[in-house]
Amino acid sequence: MDSRRRFGKYKVEREVLDEERLEELSQRKTYSDIHPPLTKQLKESFRCTVPKLKRSLVSSFPVLYWLPKYSVWDYGMPDLISGISVGIMHLPQGMAYALLASVPPVFGLYSSLYPTLIYFIFGTSRHISIGTFTILSIMVGSVTERLAPDVNFTIRNGTNVTEEVDIATRDLYRVQVAAATTVLGGLIQLFLGVVKFGFVGTYLSEPLVRAYTTAAAAHAVVGQLRNISGVSAKRFSGPLSLIYTLVDVCSKLPQTHLPTLAVSAVTMTLLIAAKELNGFFSSKLPVPVPVELITVSSHVETLWACTVESSLGPVLQTPNVPSVSLFREVIGDAFALAVVGYAISISLGKTFALKHGYKVDSNQELVALGLSNVAGGFFQCFSVCASMSRSLIQVTTGGKTQMAGLASALIVLVTILKLGALFQELPKAVLASVVLVNLKGMFKQYSDIVTLWRTNKTDLVVWLVTWVSTMLLNLDLGLAASITFALFTVIFRTQLPTYSVLGNVPSTELYVDMETHREARQIPGVTIFRSSATVYFANAELYLEALKEKIFQDFSEIDVDIYLAGCQESVVEQLERGNFFSETITKGNLFASVHDAVLNCLNNRGATSPPRFDPSAVSVVENSDSQNSRLFE
Repeated sequence: MDSRRRFGKYKVEREVLDEERLEELSQRKTYSDIHPPLTKQLKESFRCTVPKLKRSLVSSFPVLYWLPKYSVWDYGMPDLISGISVGIMHLPQGMAYALLASVPPVFGLYSSLYPTLIYFIFGTSRHISIGTFTILSIMVGSVTERLAPDVNFTIRNGTNVTEEVDIATRDLYRVQVAAATTVLGGLIQLFLGVVKFGFVGTYLSEPLVRAYTTAAAAHAVVGQLRNISGVSAKRFSGPLSLIYTLVDVCSKLPQTHLPTLAVSAVTMTLLIAAKELNGFFSSKLPVPVPVELITVSSHVETLWACTVESSLGPVLQTPNVPSVSLFREVIGDAFALAVVGYAISISLGKTFALKHGYKVDSNQELVALGLSNVAGGFFQCFSVCASMSRSLIQVTTGGKTQMAGLASALIVLVTILKLGALFQELPKAVLASVVLVNLKGMFKQYSDIVTLWRTNKTDLVVWLVTWVSTMLLNLDLGLAASITFALFTVIFRTQLPTYSVLGNVPSTELYVDMETHREARQIPGVTIFRSSATVYFANAELYLEALKEKIFQDFSEIDVDIYLAGCQESVVEQLERGNFFSETITKGNLFASVHDAVLNCLNNRGATSPPRFDPSAVSVVENSDSQNSRLFE
């Protein structure tokens, strides 16, 4: 018995519909009915009503929509458990990622507190965890080290001729640089959100983002080699800085501080083992064991002579206006941070929204992320976005709403105010180990090369170019080069669309590519030409050449009739506005479907069934997305 799934049959009997008859039957509205005059639109937009005001407030402050409906009985306990779990993750990650940003660890805690509170009010995703993230921290670190290198803060020791780095002054300036970059990046996000540019994230394709984060992870590893080995390596910035840093660290490996290396090895071993056990027993554990927090707060530096990272006292920062004079020097980095942070956040937000059956507003997410960064920058935070690891914990531990984010922020707040003494001095080796272990997931993305080789060679080229350019040119220039190349691939694809001639599937009204389907049969006297791409000025000539080659040159007769089939309504509107139709070319040349056009061609010949007709000079052009009328003149 045939095991293939079979469907029922259907029979439709109707008249052949061209565009004129279809508009008559469907009572199509005119363009002016659908698009009122600009003056009327402006008048309507400025008209204030209570329902409109309510919609505007709810749209601008999403918390007003869900908080009044919040059920403490249904969501309170899951959100509390989830918030505590995520808050515990915030602590070690915030301090460790501050090391990547080249600022004192306590500023990582600030970055886990203030932006989370802002996103609670303005965000539309219920499940993402806003705060520090590896890639953005690395990008901020590249800015702070470029504008505030150690060499600019050396002071001569009074007792000898050696020079030392004024760490306090250096860190203070680096915090100012990070805050200015964060505020400017937030302002860019806010502006893009207000002008409804939420679609900008679509230009960062998944291969580009994954390759970029993979290369950034390599930068993080090389940058932390000096901390896990205890060597005193130089800091480089700009193109080829990765290679210079790697060469410098390798040249100083004989100077490795063995106690620091031992602490790093033990810490990474424990963290990896604990994370694997957490994953293995995830179904039996109510919450993951906070091994990172336990490791960071264990004060292993009391047992080993490790280099420590001094933190500030357990106090909250008062808001300060960032140095506007720095904006000119960091505008490129701020734009890169704005785009990458938004792309990562909206990707995670849409993933969780699709899984849990709700929608996120791309434009509002830009606004929420921008306000989080602007407000955070005033409190000396560095750039934040959604974190995959924390968001997954928030979901798997039962988080239902952003009340979980609020609970996690309270955990960070209590830690800063009451438990700050535990983190006064932190071993750099342990913080670096936390960073490296958390990069494991990004290094798994190298498997994308094999996947893309099998599925899409163009995306593979984008992946490789992004990875190479980011590795060699550093993060900011690498991102610019990657986006530029990705846009060129888009143009390249539109220049090489697929053109095909369609044939009829026997006993059906379906038409498929004759080159890829053996049973497809050409209708005698009818050639059906299809373009797979949008027709616009850049590929119009290619389209015309392909049309001539596949249709016009197949006929020796001059009298060739051309029909359009399956055009979208927007295409018809554009043809109308462009005065395409005339007494010679009417809407009778446009048909609702390919089959309508074919039947019209055959009926005009007086035929009863397609196979019985002699060839005639009739052609059908199927183009569902045409945007250029000169093709059909």
